[in-house]
Amino acid sequence: MTFHFNLNLPEIGGKYQDHQTLGNLIGHADTLVIAQATEQFNGLSVVVTPDTRTALRLEKALMQFSKLPVSVFPDWETLPYDNFSPHQDIISARLSALFHLQKGNKQIFLLPISTLLQKVCPPSYLANNVLLIKKGDRFSIQSLRLQLENAGYRAVEQVLEYGEYAVRGALLDLYPMGAESPFRLDFFDDEIDSIRTFDADSQRTIAEINEMNLLPAHEFPTDSNGIEHFRSKFREQFGEIRREPEHIYQQVSKGILNAGIEYWQPLFFEEMASLFDYLAENTLFITFDGIAEKAEQFHKDTEQRYESRRVDPMRPLLPPDKLWFSVDEVNRHLKDYPRLTLSAEKVRKSAAKQNANIEKLPELAINSQLKDPFETFNKFRGKFDGRILFSVESEGRRETLLELLAPLKLKPKQVKSFAEIDSQISLIISPLDQGFIIENTSGQNLAIICETDFLGEKVQTKRAEKNRKTVNPDTLIRNLAELKIGQAVVHLENGVGRYAGLTVLDAGGIKAEYLVLQYANEAKLYVPVASLHLISRYIGGADETAPLHKLGSEAWAKTRQKAAEKIRDVAAELLDVYAKRESQKGFAFAYDRDSFMQFSHTFPFEETEDQKTAINAVISDMCLPKAMDRLVCGDVGFGKTEVAMRATFLAVENHKQVAVLVPTTLLAQQHFENFKDRFANYPINVEVLSRLKLPKSKKQFWKRWRKAKWIF
Repeated sequence: MTFHFNLNLPEIGGKYQDHQTLGNLIGHADTLVIAQATEQFNGLSVVVTPDTRTALRLEKALMQFSKLPVSVFPDWETLPYDNFSPHQDIISARLSALFHLQKGNKQIFLLPISTLLQKVCPPSYLANNVLLIKKGDRFSIQSLRLQLENAGYRAVEQVLEYGEYAVRGALLDLYPMGAESPFRLDFFDDEIDSIRTFDADSQRTIAEINEMNLLPAHEFPTDSNGIEHFRSKFREQFGEIRREPEHIYQQVSKGILNAGIEYWQPLFFEEMASLFDYLAENTLFITFDGIAEKAEQFHKDTEQRYESRRVDPMRPLLPPDKLWFSVDEVNRHLKDYPRLTLSAEKVRKSAAKQNANIEKLPELAINSQLKDPFETFNKFRGKFDGRILFSVESEGRRETLLELLAPLKLKPKQVKSFAEIDSQISLIISPLDQGFIIENTSGQNLAIICETDFLGEKVQTKRAEKNRKTVNPDTLIRNLAELKIGQAVVHLENGVGRYAGLTVLDAGGIKAEYLVLQYANEAKLYVPVASLHLISRYIGGADETAPLHKLGSEAWAKTRQKAAEKIRDVAAELLDVYAKRESQKGFAFAYDRDSFMQFSHTFPFEETEDQKTAINAVISDMCLPKAMDRLVCGDVGFGKTEVAMRATFLAVENHKQVAVLVPTTLLAQQHFENFKDRFANYPINVEVLSRLKLPKSKKQFWKRWRKAKWIF
């Protein structure tokens, strides 16, 4: 018999459809509620989360538990008024989301509240700037190239990232924003003979298609009309214009879009829009309790950023109300749509409020300190009248769980969905990591037990990032003001040259500004200012002694090839080291959840999300039977010491000694006092060894240290 469950969802579209509330959503029951509610609703569903982390968690889970398409409208992932632009992947995802949102198809659309507050480009911008290209269309390569330039696409030698294009004879490669892969257009005279998708890494064809959509490369127009509109609105907003070439007005006037230009986006439009302008009337909003407080905090933080960064005369800032809506404005818009609010707390029942049929799991974690480590689980299984579903995140974790359950003679049936549950104990690979009990009115209850509930701590997994390239921030050149005459620079395709200033050239009847780079034998290379991203700082030594490359020679290509080979050699060496390390058996620390949590609660502050992630990762490593190899990075005052204290506690609880190495005598004394305070209630000796310690005291310490639990 297949398992069916009822979460007691309110009727969406009934008498009280304006705003329903569902409470008592324990654990990650919100995932199942959203999956059911969106399936029942006949239209687009927009889920507004408290933060980006929740949106990404739900995206991963809903892709498994819902049959509907799921997408996230991402935040720019930059701090307000930052001097960094969002990554091209993010701009691509945002433009694609807005483009598909206008179609009003039945799907799940996730976004954090901070993103809902953000003003976006008007729908007319996308409607008027999306080009449908079909096989057989008549285009000259030159005319299409001009359209790509006007849309903000960058000319490169080889297409690798969103927003790039390359021309090679009768072939035009381009990577449109929002596309899953780049496209190759094959021209026969002035007609598109074929359109093929290809792999950016191998450059091999994937499939032949008949048409493609070309979205603009930015969330604002970058053609001559867009720049002229920027100039007009800038003068209207700020009045008198400064003449310095590094001033943002002068830069944009020349077609140079410096990093962080997105925070002047409203100047490219007559009026900005809201996300609500993209939505059909039959759109369901699912919101989380507490997002109003998150929105208010976001506005406070934004206001503080604005006040602290508005001092740069070269980059006058737009006030926050030009870029973000107020909480009241968003609330007024929300009243126009049916809405379901989700709350972890129980709510007082009424016509518009009810509670889900959810109960909290009892404490089930394995306790290695007990004679029977599974005592709590066995007691629960003996009393529980229903089915049990174990949830783990990966196949590797599944094998670990099966090994743990083997002594109990439990063999859970492996399923891929809730619909397949037809036995008393099942196991599913899913992103759920906080369990709960579903109470069915039919009497057939279901306990969902996640690895966090059973094993004590969650194993951290990395979020996959597609097409991300890492760039050394020390070599990055963000605007022309950072370049000095005579400075050594590196051009991605031509090697080391020397910056010689700017010049204006007439190319095909179009006047444009170019950077002049000097190479060996007094050769010069003219680089369009729009291709500034191809140039980076030379960091191989002093500028005066930089070895200039010869234009047209193969020296630079050979240098890059040697570097690539060296990287491969180092990678192979590292793989060999890691393989040997993986094969070596290490000490698996026993984890006592109760004592560890008791110690954790003595931390006088609330852990940050990054602290929690680092602590969980370190403790998970220590509990594995292999040597740990982990580096925890963080700025001063960001909580690294607490991560070390948690690891220290686990070690001494397993009768191990701990040495904390620090760079200075002063820091040794500070850590000694901090550790002494935190471990005061435990039978653990804490000592400090430094040059300030008397020789006699050091000798006494070394005599005693072998016989006790020590932190030094």
